[in-house]
Amino acid sequence: MVHRKLYFRLLTHLDKKEFSIITGARQTGKSTLLRQLEMNCKEQEIPAIFINLENKLLVADLNQSPLNLLRYLPETEKRIVVLIDEVQYLENPSNFLKLLYDEYAGKIKIVATGSSAFYIDTRFRDSLAGRKRLFHLHTCSFDEYLAIAGEEVLLEEFKVIGSQPGYKSLKIDLLRMEWEKYMIYGGYPAVAAEKDANEKVALLKEIRDSFIKRDIIESGVQNEMAFYKLFGLLAAQTGNLVNVNELAATLQIKNETVVSYLNIMQKCFHIALIRPYFKNLRKELTKMQKVYIPDSGLRNCLLNNFQYITERADRGELWENVVFRLIVENNEVDEIHFWRTSAGNEVDFVLPAHQIPLAVEAKLNASLISKSKYKLFTETYPGLPLKFLVLNPVDENFFRNLP
Repeated sequence: MVHRKLYFRLLTHLDKKEFSIITGARQTGKSTLLRQLEMNCKEQEIPAIFINLENKLLVADLNQSPLNLLRYLPETEKRIVVLIDEVQYLENPSNFLKLLYDEYAGKIKIVATGSSAFYIDTRFRDSLAGRKRLFHLHTCSFDEYLAIAGEEVLLEEFKVIGSQPGYKSLKIDLLRMEWEKYMIYGGYPAVAAEKDANEKVALLKEIRDSFIKRDIIESGVQNEMAFYKLFGLLAAQTGNLVNVNELAATLQIKNETVVSYLNIMQKCFHIALIRPYFKNLRKELTKMQKVYIPDSGLRNCLLNNFQYITERADRGELWENVVFRLIVENNEVDEIHFWRTSAGNEVDFVLPAHQIPLAVEAKLNASLISKSKYKLFTETYPGLPLKFLVLNPVDENFFRNLP
């Protein structure tokens, strides 16, 4: 059984009084995490119950009163771990969690998942302040991808490369091949576990056509075709500024409709928008944002392009999108910025709130690096050292330097 890195953080948090809320897009493995936590609880003889809120009768019962949950719990003097899948299906998940925390926090520990960002709403943040900890489950990182793909030998090799400077790997070509698959097909767990390339594509299309469609329906989107077309346009311009006026004109829909669809895509974790970096916060909030797709496989599916990197016209955009995915593993989206001047000077990613503040520039090869091009940035922000990430998976240092 493969355990995601988040699993161990959640295990540690089981002992905490705060409720644990797991967020993330559909099909990233949140339900599997809950089942693994349930199994661990049983092995440790900790009372635990799994509740799936895709059961409409159960939802109706809990909507009547949060206290109805108590009827489903085992009788015990011990603290009970309640694992709730898809908590956003409740009419008012904020009140549900708040009441149970305030009345039963010593007796009940809730670990809940949500596939859409009900917790982004101000009401959720305010009512559960101090009562919950948010955990975000992304699609798989590269080491998680190797584990789920059954590439245990390469996973160990990847770890050795990362821990031993100067180590020369005899398996670097095999690692490169898996890295290229990861860039093309992404990190959804089911896709990572599948060996056949055609099946990987089929699984990605199922995510695009079925699971994302559920988000569209549940979000009340009326123009499904326009939504998907917008999604495709955003995939094609990853790493570029989002111009609402241009998108609305292209799709022949209203500006406010574009803004609404962008918000829905963000809340369902299908896109990420990052803000420009300014010392003046007002400028930061009013300028155009850049867009990324959190999983490269989904991006390639939206573009219907599964060619390998050397064959692609968009290889620069794809690599920058992958770098974003690597960075977001350990940084909140709202802590990731970019820098751009009206004269065209640009740095891909600025991380002022990182443990060690820095800036990151994605490059396809080292010959494209001209340090003089970044002189204005380095002189303006001397406290943000600039790091270049060059796509070179035939060199051990490439894997050592991954964020």
